[in-house]
Amino acid sequence: MSIINKRQTSTCIEQVSTIASLPNVILEPLVRDALREDLGRAGDLTSDAIIPRTARARLQLVARETGVLAGLDLARLAFRLMDAGIQIQAQREDGARLMPGDVIATLEGSAHAILGAERTALNFLGHLSGVATATASIADVIRSHGARVSCTRKTLPGLRAVQKYAVRVGGGSNHRFGLDDAVLIKDNHIAVAGSVGEAISRARAGVGHMVRIQLEVDTLAQLSEGLALGVDAVLLDNMPIPVLTEAVRMVAGKAITEASGRITPATAAAVAQTGVNLIAVGWLTHSASVLDIGLDAVDA
Repeated sequence: MSIINKRQTSTCIEQVSTIASLPNVILEPLVRDALREDLGRAGDLTSDAIIPRTARARLQLVARETGVLAGLDLARLAFRLMDAGIQIQAQREDGARLMPGDVIATLEGSAHAILGAERTALNFLGHLSGVATATASIADVIRSHGARVSCTRKTLPGLRAVQKYAVRVGGGSNHRFGLDDAVLIKDNHIAVAGSVGEAISRARAGVGHMVRIQLEVDTLAQLSEGLALGVDAVLLDNMPIPVLTEAVRMVAGKAITEASGRITPATAAAVAQTGVNLIAVGWLTHSASVLDIGLDAVDA
């Protein structure tokens, strides 16, 4: 297997993201579980039958479409958990803007181990790069308006930490990581409590002074009631642009404003122009398309 890649566009290492990497203590259990799932009860039958344990290979992770790279640390872990001796030279790092043919990293070591980890590494890399790419597709069109895109708790089970990391890499912000780090009063909370005022009153009495309170509203009347009682942030849900504009005017800086409701790259700029601080987008994590990345051996 040759190391020469005729599609390589750059040989320099490109450090783009200033987002701190997640520690291995968070990443390693995810990668170990994924490898165990793939190896199953008998290991890699194909490689066991075809590839000698002594065989070595050099291959390259290569982008096959345009996007934003995320998840390289998980890919590294997948290969090195199979064989700690695998050498990985990164040509790109998380946050890099990729073009088709860009070499992300070159791997050298046990062919058996590299191929055993290939699918796990590519699953993480493709999915998280897809999340980062989707995030950038909105972040890029709203940046000039001073708004930021934020994710939600609509994450895939077990992957919340790494998906939210990918959102940050793509230029977005994180909303709550879980139910335990902030109060978000939604319509069902209001329905059970009986009113916006009662829900806010109970929330304020039930949490410490360091916990922020956000109120979700879908009418200007609810917003007016919430502002009168005082909240840290308001989630303006599914409001038409004229109503959203009026809502931002009413808030007038007294709380953080966040818009939500099936927002896409095509509609995000109009939402941002209303003056909201944040735009919440759930599909970034639950429905982002995988970015196509391959592990290629290229003939000399």
